[in-house]
Amino acid sequence: MIPVKNLFIIIFTVSFALSSSNLSAQIKNKTIAVYTTAKDSDFRFFKSDTFQLREFKQPLETQPTIFVDPSVTYQTFIGIGGAITDAAAETFAKLLDERQNELLKAYYDPVDGIGYTIARTNINSCDFSSSSYTYVTDNDTSLRSFDITHDLQFKIPLIKKALAATKNRMLLYVSPWSPPAWMKDNNNMLQGGKLKKEFAQSWANYYVKFIKAYEAQKIPVWGLTVQNEPMAKQRWESCIFTAEEERDFIKNYLGPTLYKNKLSDKKLIAWDHNRDLMYQRASVILNDPGAAKYVWGIGFHWYETWTGGPMQFENLKLTSQAFPGKNLIFTEGCKEKFHIDSVNNWALGEKYAYSMVNDFNNGTVAWTDWNILLDEHGGPNHVGNFCFAPIHADVQNGKLIYTNAYYYIGHFSRFIQRNAKRISVSSNRAQLQTTAFKNPDGGLVVIVLNNSDKKLPYKLWISGNATDVVSLPHSISTVVIK
Repeated sequence: MIPVKNLFIIIFTVSFALSSSNLSAQIKNKTIAVYTTAKDSDFRFFKSDTFQLREFKQPLETQPTIFVDPSVTYQTFIGIGGAITDAAAETFAKLLDERQNELLKAYYDPVDGIGYTIARTNINSCDFSSSSYTYVTDNDTSLRSFDITHDLQFKIPLIKKALAATKNRMLLYVSPWSPPAWMKDNNNMLQGGKLKKEFAQSWANYYVKFIKAYEAQKIPVWGLTVQNEPMAKQRWESCIFTAEEERDFIKNYLGPTLYKNKLSDKKLIAWDHNRDLMYQRASVILNDPGAAKYVWGIGFHWYETWTGGPMQFENLKLTSQAFPGKNLIFTEGCKEKFHIDSVNNWALGEKYAYSMVNDFNNGTVAWTDWNILLDEHGGPNHVGNFCFAPIHADVQNGKLIYTNAYYYIGHFSRFIQRNAKRISVSSNRAQLQTTAFKNPDGGLVVIVLNNSDKKLPYKLWISGNATDVVSLPHSISTVVIK
């Protein structure tokens, strides 16, 4: 049984089709079920009493209220998930079958778990690998030596189990941290460096080799990013692309190579780095028709907070408004500097929900956490960059440790269905942050986040009908009206 700790969620479910003409009549008297997770309580997806929507016309300014308008829709939701890295797969392999099955159920079961439907994995090694590796021998520009045997030991078996757990509904996309060292001007997979121009075509062919090798293993690849964190010189695997360099690599090499190899259906994602520079990157790439025609969307991370500043959601909004035909996808986020004594820190999950609410409200269509699983040290990691994951494995004792981030993420992933439409929702209190979706089955999902120390009673108001709800201190609530 999956533990349920440190979260507060409310879900309202009403089963009927909604239309603008008769919405008020349909909503009236409908029963709402509430699921709760909160700090300093035992509530974990706890189902509390039910409520009913009653006629309620003009709300007052003195009454905290969340207003939902299902007639106004925005982007189409794709899914939520986490990365299956070498570290996650190696840790998973150390668990007994019972714990492995528990983890798969916890993440991928849509009823008893949190219903993940997206995954990301690394091309070549990344920091969350036990060592650096590639799939070719040095100086093999033709890539005849290309071989993914390395991944067959841990990573591919876990990806296959995740696919099976989702009944093949999981969408996998792939990302490189660095080309092989011999393709780079610093002759090193680590410490940044740049792709040498003479190897641009070989590197573009490398993506194709990887995708086809995985698909030969019966692992469909939904998409790919051009380069993980292309403006970061890291002590681990990294490679620098300026905006112009990434644009030209897409336009002249990667895009045409995907098309030539009948992989044009793969979702090509540019940037794959922090929100701080994303508009500049998007404008350079997407204002060039030759590059833009190959690009499905812009990926982003949350590590602009390294500087201690706030998350820069305005840059998402600007990018979404400027390029409405392209998609925004959150490709990575985690809390760094792991320490086992902090796994119960409540702020961990609150950061996730704060990011997710605002990312979705600014146009994001899919959201991918970093490692789905790490060990009790926050690794393995070959450069000591230990981090938090929603679930950690105490490998020595054969146990899984659920952080509250698991539950906070689950309040989104468990209840928002693929192809849901984000709908209009607003709050008249800054302490109550909210986002909302209309599911394909006609149900509504309204998520309410309260990071304050106060219990906040509020009205949930939909088209002249309302009900009274209480948001507990440091809680998240998901309102689902089917």
